[in-house]
Amino acid sequence: MTDAPPRVIRLNPMDNVAVALADLDMGSPLPGGSAAREAIKRGHKVALSEIAAGAPVYRYGQMIGVATAPIEAGGHVHTQNLGMGDHRQDHAFGVDCRPLPPVDAPREFMGYHRADGQVGTRNYLGILTSVNCSATVARFVAEAVERDGWLSAFANIDGVVPIVHGTGCGMSGNDEGYHTLFRTLAGYARNPNFGGILLLGLGCEVMQIPDLIGAGRMRADGNFRYMTIQQTGGTRRTIERSMAVLREMAEVANAAERRPAPVSHLTVGLQCGGSDGYSGITANPALGVASDLLVRHGGTTILSETPEIYGAEHLLTRRAVSAEVGQAMVDRIAWWEDYTARNGGEMDNNPSPGNKRGGLTTILEKSLGAVAKGGTAPLAGVYRFAEPITTPGFVYMDSPGYDPCSVTGQIASGANLVAFTTGRGSVSGYKPTPCIKLSTNSEMYDRMAEDMDINCGDIVSDGVSVEDKGREIFELFLRVASGEKTKSEELGFGGAEFVPWQIGAVM
Repeated sequence: MTDAPPRVIRLNPMDNVAVALADLDMGSPLPGGSAAREAIKRGHKVALSEIAAGAPVYRYGQMIGVATAPIEAGGHVHTQNLGMGDHRQDHAFGVDCRPLPPVDAPREFMGYHRADGQVGTRNYLGILTSVNCSATVARFVAEAVERDGWLSAFANIDGVVPIVHGTGCGMSGNDEGYHTLFRTLAGYARNPNFGGILLLGLGCEVMQIPDLIGAGRMRADGNFRYMTIQQTGGTRRTIERSMAVLREMAEVANAAERRPAPVSHLTVGLQCGGSDGYSGITANPALGVASDLLVRHGGTTILSETPEIYGAEHLLTRRAVSAEVGQAMVDRIAWWEDYTARNGGEMDNNPSPGNKRGGLTTILEKSLGAVAKGGTAPLAGVYRFAEPITTPGFVYMDSPGYDPCSVTGQIASGANLVAFTTGRGSVSGYKPTPCIKLSTNSEMYDRMAEDMDINCGDIVSDGVSVEDKGREIFELFLRVASGEKTKSEELGFGGAEFVPWQIGAVM
């Protein structure tokens, strides 16, 4: 006979709340001898002792806010009685920076080796647009390729992807927003999951194609072409010319074949969306274990979503490899505080309504769980949105918390895989980079199994260890990098999730 699974979990001896692992009825027993004073949904918090108004509330051994009203032992702790409070932290640059041991047996995956030394996990041809005004024509070209059927003759090409967006004009030509978009487009052109790029513009936009290609060679392999609709002669002629150009490029891209590559060539974007009270207990720490394994192999993992690590940034700065890296993290937080203030927002406007229904209350609580995706490795670097990542290991790339936008930046920075944890459920994909979906709880996994790649809810329901789940995620990294399709790829996602970060005035 096996013991029944626990109904609540206390994550740290310092915590004065526990998290319900199942729906609790009034009177359900709690650690310490108290009982639930009301019905409490799974994923939500319950007080383990009396908490006075104004007193700190602890989860993960960290403060997640203060009680805004007295809370009795066994009471539900949520938006009605928990607020932000003073959350100043000791950044203590580098005090917890401990290098991870290298692995005993290096691993490999089967990837596409590129001329610049990068290795792709996919081999797409991309139609990259400089401006929204060329977006529809780019889609027309991709549709024409599919109708014509000639791509089926190129067995090593995964498809033609139109990369379209809603900006590129009506903007300054020399400000932060312009330079961010510039880096994003250039980064996609160089992502190793593309075997060739056709850059398509209208011709009169602010984001001029000559400026993009004049800043440096867009691709080391030379499999890069460009044109404007105005110069080519309109829609029909642009489609015809693009078809011919893509067919020439396909000959080059198809010559690439999967060959063994060390795991050090993997760069994984770490993401979460639709988080819940389980995120920081199951999927996020398990992904953190996988992140550490990848770093130990010499690979790179990218944590992002600055508004969603707010209040937990001290856990990153304490792992910084240098004071300069730690200060760069603090500087990005300060930028965001200014950015939100001057736009009439605030950094603690998270969690979202869905997050709150899942049991999360303050941004401090959400951030502490989100940071767990980054494991324990030293923080090796801090980068701007879409900035090329040149330092292997665990790094940070600044981005909004909006998932498609954040992933867009990670792919532009070089991610050739994405791992995405979700508790409420997420349906998205990010061509050209495959996205692995990790469910935080078994109920959602069962409900949305066609969209989820791994269930991390069995950490709670079946007693699977976080370490074993992390190794399972790492093994899936290698299989997907070698060509196994993710659920989002099987469903055809990835054509609408390119979302550059728009900063500044639209004019």
